[in-house]
Amino acid sequence: MSIELVHIGFNNILVMNRVVAIASPNSAPTKRMIQEGRSKGTLIDMTNGRRTKAVLIADSGHIILAALAPDTIAGRIMAGQPKASQAEESTDEDED
Repeated sequence: MSIELVHIGFNNILVMNRVVAIASPNSAPTKRMIQEGRSKGTLIDMTNGRRTKAVLIADSGHIILAALAPDTIAGRIMAGQPKASQAEESTDEDED
């Protein structure tokens, strides 16, 4: 398994293989999750003092705050992955 690193703004890089979900910080359950993470010491603030636009939940239970929008982070993840048609072509070539 390869490690997939994604730049999430302000020279902060995250290992996306460990991220379970990306959420908007506006809902009440997400706000509660942020407060619980802050009190438990599992909150990681990567906003550099900017407004939080995305909340990333890691498989370890850590809550990561990012100043980039969830769509922007998802776009960066998708840009780093090979396209489905390219992946299929490479598998076909391997079989020959």
